[in-house]
Amino acid sequence: MSDDLVALRPVTEDDLSVLERFLTEPEAAGPFQWLGWSDPGRWRRRWAEDGLLGEGGGQLMVVTGADRLGFVAWRKVVVSRNSFHWNIGAQLLPERRGRGAGTQAQRALVRYLFAHTPVVRIEADTETENIAEQRALEKSGFAREGVLRSTVFRDGEWRDVVRYSVLRADVG
Repeated sequence: MSDDLVALRPVTEDDLSVLERFLTEPEAAGPFQWLGWSDPGRWRRRWAEDGLLGEGGGQLMVVTGADRLGFVAWRKVVVSRNSFHWNIGAQLLPERRGRGAGTQAQRALVRYLFAHTPVVRIEADTETENIAEQRALEKSGFAREGVLRSTVFRDGEWRDVVRYSVLRADVG
């Protein structure tokens, strides 16, 4: 994968079936993202409303050529009445994981958000047991900030997460 160029692009209507897999197939979501059955129609409603590109966040497809690998997402975190930052995430199809595409996609999303929004901080969270995602974030330029205890409820247990961030000044 590291030799293939990963790109981001807006979601098209044809992509919605790929996104729906992450809500309806535990294997597609993966062990750290499967939070139980969820409304698969939410992607289609949001896409019809704003193309999954709203002021409070969005989703972009991760692709190599015409091949769809998964998606990246960001959401606005309001800190005060006049400041906010983004929290990002990436979700790749099972057959696309572990080959560097997530690292490339997160790097591309950071560049995109810093180029097109005024934020100075982008953060990401992952469960403490998700070592692969922690490595991907670190390779993407994120710095580990600390552990947030009992933050995510998954599979009958509260889970700790690791918070990472990258600042505009960190990206050259």
